[in-house]
Amino acid sequence: MIGREEHELHRRRRGRNMAIGVLLIGFVALMFGVTIAKLGANVIKPEMSWSESR
Repeated sequence: MIGREEHELHRRRRGRNMAIGVLLIGFVALMFGVTIAKLGANVIKPEMSWSESR
């Protein structure tokens, strides 16, 4: 089985899977960026810490 040529269907499927993977990673990065942008300063410096709330 060593040296068998890969079938064209497998090559196309691998390319499609790679494209979907890149799109998924891009979507996750976009959602992360939007979340950080919307939370903004509250993530970096919250108004009230846990020790001040009690």
